[in-house]
Amino acid sequence: MYETRRLNDKSKVIVTAALTGAVTTKKDNPNLPTQPEEIAASALACCDAGASAVHIHVRDDNDAASMRFDKFEETVKLIRDAGSPLVLNLTSSGGQGFSWEERIHPFRELKPELASFDAGTMNWLNSVVFMNEPEFLELCGKEMIAAGVKPEIEIFDIGMLNTAKYYIRKGIIQEPAHFQLCLGAAGGMEATTENLLYLVNHLPEKCTWSAFGIGKGANEIMMAALALGGNVRVGLEDNVYYNKGQLAESNQQFVARVKRIVEELGKTVATPDEARSILGV
Repeated sequence: MYETRRLNDKSKVIVTAALTGAVTTKKDNPNLPTQPEEIAASALACCDAGASAVHIHVRDDNDAASMRFDKFEETVKLIRDAGSPLVLNLTSSGGQGFSWEERIHPFRELKPELASFDAGTMNWLNSVVFMNEPEFLELCGKEMIAAGVKPEIEIFDIGMLNTAKYYIRKGIIQEPAHFQLCLGAAGGMEATTENLLYLVNHLPEKCTWSAFGIGKGANEIMMAALALGGNVRVGLEDNVYYNKGQLAESNQQFVARVKRIVEELGKTVATPDEARSILGV
């Protein structure tokens, strides 16, 4: 068993706010930001609350899942023009049915520090096939290297972790890699401490890692990840409830809670620049 912390910092925790996602709607929680001005405002508020990074999805004009480049461009411009130091992480998988070019174009042109790399195909939410065929993953990895964008490797089950290790060996993903362990999605591993520990114990030695739980497993995975020396992701993309039966008021509400817990553990939340140093971006 390796040191569970791996290359994560001993005293700094990277907190990522996942602002919007592709599935949650304003019917689920009216506080969900869906358009560029709302998403950017949420990002800036999360930064003020202590977030190190933000994970960005966009929606079309009707708030449906989208990979529209103009929406990404406007959102990123608003955040950057505000002088925010946030680490930016753009999705490459904003829903189903998008072309490879649509998925790659935002990170290739906007050059965020991070972009998501979903390391395998899965039956997403037991309803659709989330396609990440080998040819796409190889292209995506190569385009990230060319753009100077670090992959955030999204892991929903152990098979995806083994696939990521294969691409590390091939040089499609460069070390030290960065992993996001995603637990609780129907079709993937359940959001339990046991499953998180299993994944962490099978990570490559030269990596940093973060984790989150979806829905009712969100708090358990957050606490377990912190106990194991991990970084964490929170936000309305993953959980519309702050506590059972209590809708979250905002993304920054989640960030503020994590910050309090991290400090109670005798650590501090990484500033965006400290996060860049830890991640090597």
